Amino acid sequence: MADTAAPKPGSTTDEIPIEAPLYEKRRQLFVQSVKGRYRSIKWAVLVLTLGVYYLLPFVRWDRGPNAPDQAVLIDFPARRFYFFFIEIWPQEVYYLTGLLVLAAFVLFLMNALAGRVWCGYLCPQTVWTDLFLAVERFFEGDRRERTKLYQGRWTGNRIARTGGKHFVWLMIAWWTGGAWVLYFADAPTLVWQLATLQAPLIAYIWIGILTFTTYALAGFLREQVCTYMCPWPRIQAALTDEHALNVTYKVDRGEPRVSLKKSVALRETGEKVGDCVDCNQCVAVCPTGVDIRDGLQLGCVQCGLCIDACNNVMDKIGRPQGLIGYDSEYNLERRLAGEPEEKPKIVRARTILYVVLILGISAFMAFHLATRSTLDVAALHDRNPLFVQLSDGSIRNAYTVRLANKALEERVFTLSLDGLPAGFVEAVGAENVSAQSLSVAVGPARTRELRVLVTVPRGTDGPASREIVFTLAAPEGESAFVRDHFMMPAN
Repeated sequence: MADTAAPKPGSTTDEIPIEAPLYEKRRQLFVQSVKGRYRSIKWAVLVLTLGVYYLLPFVRWDRGPNAPDQAVLIDFPARRFYFFFIEIWPQEVYYLTGLLVLAAFVLFLMNALAGRVWCGYLCPQTVWTDLFLAVERFFEGDRRERTKLYQGRWTGNRIARTGGKHFVWLMIAWWTGGAWVLYFADAPTLVWQLATLQAPLIAYIWIGILTFTTYALAGFLREQVCTYMCPWPRIQAALTDEHALNVTYKVDRGEPRVSLKKSVALRETGEKVGDCVDCNQCVAVCPTGVDIRDGLQLGCVQCGLCIDACNNVMDKIGRPQGLIGYDSEYNLERRLAGEPEEKPKIVRARTILYVVLILGISAFMAFHLATRSTLDVAALHDRNPLFVQLSDGSIRNAYTVRLANKALEERVFTLSLDGLPAGFVEAVGAENVSAQSLSVAVGPARTRELRVLVTVPRGTDGPASREIVFTLAAPEGESAFVRDHFMMPAN
């Protein structure tokens, strides 16, 4: 319940002002179609992004006989992530972390240059909502026809049109969920399994979950997601500045706004009249129902459709375009103060910093990807007991050693030990090469775990704990190492 203000002395309770509710009541939006430059850009982005999303699982990439040939694949059973020529192992999750950090800085840069351009053109919620709106217009007509349809009675015509719309919505949502699971298995194989009801149960579960969420978010919630559920509008407000380009109503040119007929009469008398004719076309085409003339708002996704609508109106009444356009708060304030506007400041400290960080992170990741090793070794010392004294007086330490072969062919590695003046290593399933090394075969793109026993003879002097190094060497000369400790009784 909203709080009420205390009554003023001498006033009645009927005069107590009521505080505005925290959330606006949901209103049905009938978004009008529009043609123009920004609408064309949005159509191009929609086709490109959805085309990539739906078709990418079927793109092939030859990695050799011992690796999957799907270009983009998240292979949970093998614990691999494949992206064309890049293969990420579980212990290389830092690459994914770097990618997320890189994406964050790209988003910050986009915000510094053009406000919520991500929200208006590239956000999945925006893209799928645009697609659902197109389907809605196809079945139920444009804004005026759809408004009349919803205000009328449920007739056979309305049932058929509304039913057709929801059926296509469900098919799009279903294929959206189906495309998602194709990234986790061989796409053609999984499609056949899904069609013949032989796919794993988890695939059907996730298709159902994503079908429901896509259908609900893009078909019904729409602007509620952008206004109440998404955190980015609140975050980006703290990251923007007065030089960022945002979709802006140029109040210095548009006000005072009057109808077209009145503006003609007032102009003839010499009175100052703005170019805005109060046609509300900018509101009618807004997917979130925002009136851009009220200034920047949380619900505005900066999609630019109001620019197209206003430009079309300006063309019809013979006035210059640009009453609504991408503009900076800095230039708006200069015009209101009677000063000439300046060119947009694209290059400034904020954007330079973001570009440097993006390039630095990209170069760092690219260098490490290009120079990363195709083998790896890790060792874990037994905790209990730390060492064992054998019957002949020798001391033995046990380790679990994991070897990784990231190449696509089987290789025979040499695992050697350094750091002990005397001693030998042995492991189950490995061939002893010398007293301090083992010969171990590891399959293509596989790991192998060994139980390694390191023993030193009786009478070996030294501290109770000394550092040792396990070195894994490939036939072609590549190597990797890991440090651990050999434990002995205190002298």
